[in-house]
Amino acid sequence: MARECGIAVPSKKSKVDLPGFGSVDAVEVSVLESTECWTEVKLDDGSSIRLKFVILGAVRVENQWDANGNPLYGVKVNDVMVVTNAPDHLRKWAPVEGVQ
Repeated sequence: MARECGIAVPSKKSKVDLPGFGSVDAVEVSVLESTECWTEVKLDDGSSIRLKFVILGAVRVENQWDANGNPLYGVKVNDVMVVTNAPDHLRKWAPVEGVQ
């Protein structure tokens, strides 16, 4: 059971599509804490990008375990990507208003 304001609340069950498993029964699990760090990537074309995944929610798949006997989880995420540097020859330059 999950807890909301100190009160036990039944966990919500749902069907989720899990890659490699198809549609499975799952139980929503509250995310209590998440550290969402940026990953910095340098590409061979000279560009640099930053990525991070923002966790929106988690589910525990019912009656499924990994090879070590741990429960199987799925997460709902938003991925954020920012181009921090790109070589001039890859940029499409747009005029900026008021700048000549």
